[in-house]
Amino acid sequence: MNKRQTLKTLAAATAGTLATGLGLPRAFAQSKEPLRVSVWGGSWRDFVADIIGKRFTAETGVQVEYVTGGTIDRLTRAQASKDKPETDLIFTTSHVGWLYANSGLYEKLDLAKVPNAKRLFPEAVVSPFHVGTWSYVYALGVRPDLVGGMKIGSWADLWNPKLKNTIGLPDFDPSHIIYAATLLSGGKTAKDWAVGQKRLLELRPNIRAHYTNDATSQQMIGEGTTPVQVILSGNAYHMMSQGVKIELVIPKEGAVLGLDTIGINRGTRNLDLAYRFMNIALDPAVQTEISNRQRMGPTVTETKIDPKLLALPGFFSTSEQWRKQALVIDHQQRAELLGDWRKWYIENVVAGAK
Repeated sequence: MNKRQTLKTLAAATAGTLATGLGLPRAFAQSKEPLRVSVWGGSWRDFVADIIGKRFTAETGVQVEYVTGGTIDRLTRAQASKDKPETDLIFTTSHVGWLYANSGLYEKLDLAKVPNAKRLFPEAVVSPFHVGTWSYVYALGVRPDLVGGMKIGSWADLWNPKLKNTIGLPDFDPSHIIYAATLLSGGKTAKDWAVGQKRLLELRPNIRAHYTNDATSQQMIGEGTTPVQVILSGNAYHMMSQGVKIELVIPKEGAVLGLDTIGINRGTRNLDLAYRFMNIALDPAVQTEISNRQRMGPTVTETKIDPKLLALPGFFSTSEQWRKQALVIDHQQRAELLGDWRKWYIENVVAGAK
C-alpha cells in the first residue's frame, strides 16, 4: 500500500470513528447526496433552514437543499416529476396535501419511525400521508394609518364602500374569502359555497390586487398597496417584526384555521433521512422555537411557548382552541372543492376586479 492509499484509508477510518463517536449512523455521515426539501420561499424557507435544517445537518452530517415556490406551483411541479421526484420531503398546506396524496405523490407514513409523532395533537394527523407542523389563521390585516380610522371587526366589513380599491386577497387559494362569503350568505358548510357567489361578485370594486405568494403578500401590505388584506397571521407578525404597523383583526365570525404539513415524497431514495428530518420538525424544542420566532402555533404537546404569545390574536397552542376559536374547513373536503373554487374565482372575481 503506497503513502497515498494509506492516507485515504486513514481518512476513511477517522471519518467512521468520528461518526460513531458523535452518534451518527455511518451511512448518514458519509452520504454525499443532500436531502432535498420542497418549501415556500422567503422567510418561510429561512426559518425551516435555520431551525430544522441546521439541526438535521448537525445530527446527520447531511446537507439540506431547498426547492422553493408557491403552494400550487410546487404541486404542479411534483405532479410533472412524479416518476422521478425532485425532492424527498414536502411542506404544504393540509388541504393541498390531500391533492399530493390523491395524486400518489406521498409515501404512506410509518409513524413508528417518527418517535415525536406520539406527541402530535390527534387533529394534526391529517391523513396516513401527511401530518401537521404548525398552525396559523387567515384573518384581516389592517394598516390603520391608511384606512382613515375605520374600525373593522367582521368579514362583512370588507364589503363596506369605504374600502373601495383597498383590499388584497390570495388568488392561489381563495378558500378563505369563499368560506366567509358562504357563511355570511347563510351557508352552513363549504359545500354550500354557491350561495356566496353573488356576495363575492359584489366585493370586486373593493379589491385592489391579488397576491400569488407569501412574499408578495408581505410586500403589498408593507408598502401599503393593499391597506386591508386577507392575510396569514404568520406573515402579519413577520411584517410587524420588520416595523410595519399592522393590526391583525380576528373577525367576530372567526378566522379561518390554517395548518401546514409535512409529507415524504413517494420514491425518495433517502427514506430514513426523510423520517429523521420529520422527527426533528416535530421535536417539542424545535416546535417551541418555531412558535416563538414565527408566532405560529405548535402541533405537538410538551412545548414551552413564551407566555406573551398565548395572548396574540390567532395564536393557538392546543387543538381544542382550533375547534372552539377558529373556522375549520374539513381538510379533505377543502381539497375536493379547491379546483372548482379556483376556476370560478379566477374567472369571475379576479378577471372582473377593478
